[in-house]
Parts: sequence; C-alpha cells; structure tokens
Amino acid sequence: MTFNTISVIGLGYIGLPTAAAFAARRKSVIGIDLNADVVATINRGEIHIVEPDLSQVVSTAVAQGYLRAAVTPEPAEAFLIAVPTPFKDHHQPDLSFVKAAAESVAPVLKKGDIVILESTSPVGATEQLAEWLAAARDDLTFPQHAGEQADIHIAYCPERVLPGRVMVELVKNDRVIGGMTSTCSNMACQLYEIFLEGECVVTHSRTAEMCKLTENSFRDVNIAFANELSLICAAQGINVWELIRLANRHPRVNILQPGPGVGGHCIAVDPWFIVAQNPVQARLIRTAREVNDSKPHWVLDQVKKTLAECLAANDKRASELTIACFGLVFKADIDDLRESPAMEVVGMIAEWHQGITLVVEPNIHQLPKTLEGKVDLVPQDSALQRADVLVMLVDHAQFKALDIASVQSQRIVDTKGIWQ
Repeated sequence: MTFNTISVIGLGYIGLPTAAAFAARRKSVIGIDLNADVVATINRGEIHIVEPDLSQVVSTAVAQGYLRAAVTPEPAEAFLIAVPTPFKDHHQPDLSFVKAAAESVAPVLKKGDIVILESTSPVGATEQLAEWLAAARDDLTFPQHAGEQADIHIAYCPERVLPGRVMVELVKNDRVIGGMTSTCSNMACQLYEIFLEGECVVTHSRTAEMCKLTENSFRDVNIAFANELSLICAAQGINVWELIRLANRHPRVNILQPGPGVGGHCIAVDPWFIVAQNPVQARLIRTAREVNDSKPHWVLDQVKKTLAECLAANDKRASELTIACFGLVFKADIDDLRESPAMEVVGMIAEWHQGITLVVEPNIHQLPKTLEGKVDLVPQDSALQRADVLVMLVDHAQFKALDIASVQSQRIVDTKGIWQ
C-alpha cells in the first residue's frame, strides 16, 4: 500500500508529534484541528505545546512542504484520529469527540482508505467508530459487514509515549495494532512502519483497546500504593521518601514515588473506562482511582495545618500570610494542565486561603481561566521573597536546582520530596 497523503485528526500532544513523525519521513501530511489558532500556528512552522525536539521537526516539515494544517478534513489514504476522550458524569466515557471526528472524515473517504483510532478509548470504541462511519457512507462497505473485502479499513492503535520524550518514544516504542480484520491490521502496520523503529504487534481491536487501559491502570494502582503509603507515613511520623528508598533496596521491590495526586489525560482517566464497563469486577482499579483522586484534598489539609503553625508562631492574621505554590501542570518540565492534581490543589488553596496565593509555573505564560483573578502567576524569585508558606507540587528541574537551605523564613509543604 502506498500512502501518498496521511491525515491526522486532532493536533494536540499526540496528534501533532505523530503528524510531524510522518512528515519527517517525507510523507505529505495534513493535520486537522478545529482550533483556527492552532492551525495558523502550525502553518507558520511553529508549535502551540511544549515538547522537546518537536519544534524543529515541525518547522522543517512545514518549510519543506510536507506538513500543513487545516480545519476541515481533505482526501487522504490514511486517517488517524487523535482527539480527546474524557469522561462525563459518574466517570462514564465520552466519545463525542471521536464521533465528531468520524463524521468529519466520512465525506472524504474513498475505497481503499484506512481509518485508525489512536485516542485512548473504552473497549468496543473502534467497532462503534466503524458503525458511525458506515451510517454516514452507505455507498461504502466496512469491516463489520464485509470483512476482509471491505472498502474501508478500520484499526485501533493507541499511543504509548511519555510526555517530554514523545519524539523519541514515538519512534522507538513498540505499537499494538488492533485491526478489525487481518487486512486492516496489515495496512496499519505498513503505515506505522514508515517511521517506526519498534515492532508492530498485531491483535484484535478490543484487545488493543483493553491493552492501553491496562497499561495505565497498572501504573495508577502502583502510584496509589505510593500515595497511600505517604498518608500512612505522615500519620506515623515517618519520612516516606526515606522509607521508599530503603524498601527499594530489596531486589524484588520497586515502589514508585508519591505526589499530590495523579494527572494527565491518560492515567487519571483511563482506569475509569474499565470501571465503567466492569463496575463489579474492577474493585482494585476503582479503589486506586479513589486513593489518587483524594490525594489533593489531603495535600490541602497539610497546607491548612502548616498555615496554622505559621499563625501560631507570629502575630500576623491569616489574611496577611502569603502562600506560594510551585508547579501547576501535571508532570515535570511540560506545559500540560490536563487533569493536573497540582492545579486542583492550587484552586482549593485559593478558594480557602484569606490571603494572597502565588503560583510559580515556568512552562506556562497565562493562567487557566479557572484560576484567573484568584491567584497570581509570578517568577520564582518573587514567590520566594514574598511567601510565608511554600507548597511544592511539581518537581520541575528549575525547582530541584533551588538551594532550599537558602530559604530561611518559610514553612514548606513538599509533596514531591525534593526539598526535604
């Protein structure tokens, strides 16, 4: 199969790097996004997200004519859907963005094309995608009806990359390919092998969907163990980071590091897809989600306790004390705010605290709307000079480099263990 033109629907943290990876192999790529500002930014050869090495690849690809962006899908041989899949009330999966993407590409589909869903999705989403496409194009046949002889091929292939290393892992990591037929799987493999150095591992679409959910649920459960351990250690007067270092000296123990919670669009969301479809069986997965979702509230309690200690030690009123929160994104050294526990903590502090709340976040230049007018975004030096209480939420390299011994007057709540 020759892929002359590849279309990527959704130019976010996964879609744009994927489009860039194909374009870097001199394939003609059309990126589609509903945000006109994003489209304009990319067509200037610039990027709207923070990801190492991505800027240069996009700039070169646009300059050479291999990558361009648009707001409306155009004909191509392959369509990759990389749109958000959040959850609705009661943690039910929301596939409205996938449905909208399917309906947008349906008019430009032609016989022989392949559509691949990359968005993390509940089991059965790929089959649902095929049904939406079939409903929109009754002049074409699809795998659920025509099997191997279908006009349009459908597959699922989830990303499995780490923010901050996307451009490396996108190429190096193995990919799980879940085609609705063997022909679908083979075509998808041929497509990804354009840039992939890892292996394409073929399975059924439902297994591929569950594989992605399983990977992130596994990580969530392990983080929950570390977070729960931090609560226990706090109650027992034990330094949890020292404890974990000691326990990890056991040859078969590898405990992760605790934090203010779990964020990002994957780990904080995907386990709920399993729970939603398997509410009786997914007891451990549900509990892990509840442990991690509750951690920001525990952090707030620690801040309240620390502020009370600060009040008891001087003659100031609560309204005269300043709290500085270090970090707002969900992970170190990126700009992604999605499902960030740090942002949740900051929001709760701002609602509760009578005085000034400052935020230091070197990777963003503007506060999210939910925090506008409630907190002040300031440089690190300003926060250190003004604050009475420091709250460490994200272990950015800039914060790790700080000589905390030089900060004499502030009280510290450290959720990452880097200022201990």
